[in-house]
Amino acid sequence: MADFIYLMHEAQPADPAAWEAYVGELSAKGVLRGGSAIGRGMCLRKGGAPPPISSHIVGYVRIEVEDMAAAEALLAGNPVYEAGGVIEVRELPRAIGPAQD
Repeated sequence: MADFIYLMHEAQPADPAAWEAYVGELSAKGVLRGGSAIGRGMCLRKGGAPPPISSHIVGYVRIEVEDMAAAEALLAGNPVYEAGGVIEVRELPRAIGPAQD
């Protein structure tokens, strides 16, 4: 299994019931690993001026599925996707560090 993140780009606000239904479906399938709207923030850089914040990314959903094709298939029902908005799908590499139980 692999971890994927859906980065939702700016879109029209969706009906909360549509989000509840979509998140409920992902949860029922056992693939949901988290998600949230994204609030205010800033970019930081140790030396020099940082770039502007990516204000067009407004939320994320994290899932665990077999592969990119499975991640793509689960976009059906996502309120941003269904409204014609942009979803950026990215695989999250496994963290380097101590072994997980």
